[in-house]
Amino acid sequence: MASPSDHGAAARVRRWQDFMSGSPAVAYLYIVRYADTPRPKPLPRPENDALRLEWAWNNYLDQLQRMSWLADDSLAYLDCLGGTELFAQAFGCPVHYPENDMPFARPLIHSAADVSRIKVPALDVPVLARQFKFADELRRRAGPQALVRTVDVQSPMDIAALIWDKNDFYLALMDAPRAVAELSAKVMELLTAFLDEWFSRYGREHVAHFPDYLMPRGLTVSEDEIGVVSPELFTDLFLPELATLSTHFGGIGIHCCADSRHQWDNLLKIPDLRLLNLDRPIDQLQQAYRHFAAHTQQWHGVSTMTQVQWLIDHAPTARAVLEVVAHSRDEACQLLESLQTLTGGR
Repeated sequence: MASPSDHGAAARVRRWQDFMSGSPAVAYLYIVRYADTPRPKPLPRPENDALRLEWAWNNYLDQLQRMSWLADDSLAYLDCLGGTELFAQAFGCPVHYPENDMPFARPLIHSAADVSRIKVPALDVPVLARQFKFADELRRRAGPQALVRTVDVQSPMDIAALIWDKNDFYLALMDAPRAVAELSAKVMELLTAFLDEWFSRYGREHVAHFPDYLMPRGLTVSEDEIGVVSPELFTDLFLPELATLSTHFGGIGIHCCADSRHQWDNLLKIPDLRLLNLDRPIDQLQQAYRHFAAHTQQWHGVSTMTQVQWLIDHAPTARAVLEVVAHSRDEACQLLESLQTLTGGR
């Protein structure tokens, strides 16, 4: 089997490292999405573990093959991404498995009085042990040089909002903040232990859970509950745990789907924010490129050439991953050349 080194992976990793460190040598990275034969990804259900394993392995081989003819900044990695239910399930939440959609956790607790009975699970609970078994087998096949993509990592507060019935959780943010903080602290304990073990097995340099960027160090989280809380609640309950995680792991990347415009100044307070990914309408993304240009790297989803030109004209100091979609090999190569020409290959 060809190894990543046969396809210039080391040079790509160095570009990612330079980009993520803020080096002026690399202001933009280029991701061209194209697959000769798209492989539908099996849903993360226990009975699909064997199918998911083979999908992840073949996806890795496909990525290696694509690197041989498309010289963008895409990486080959072992994809361990599953669903948002993982850590809530480890705490004992029941999980619903829709027939044709991603699984989701059902709440385990319904009031502040329930928080004290929640215990932090060990890493050998079946749902977590399965994740390590899955990644161990992929790493065994690929070898220690292969990058590993993490499982879906929600922030401690977001996981707490899965464990606690949201009909009561949102009220508790105001009426019982100590109970909310207690539950989030228990989630933080599990999340930290899990990721410490994960990085000790598969390396601190890894591929983020979403989007799939290289993290030379640190962790990545999804942080969506900030969209429905005030800036004051963010400062009191959300910011301390994000700062603690960033300090412990050596940096943090954040994905957010929520309408979080009112939290942007608070996001600037997170130490060592390595990359920000927002899923918002184009007008907000244009504001974000300018707002965060001096603070962190950004990757805000698929772009058009018109949007890339706007970025160059109106936010020239923003450091960004530029992602486009192709429908053939020829188009993929043409789009990459166009991106490099527009940006001066920086």
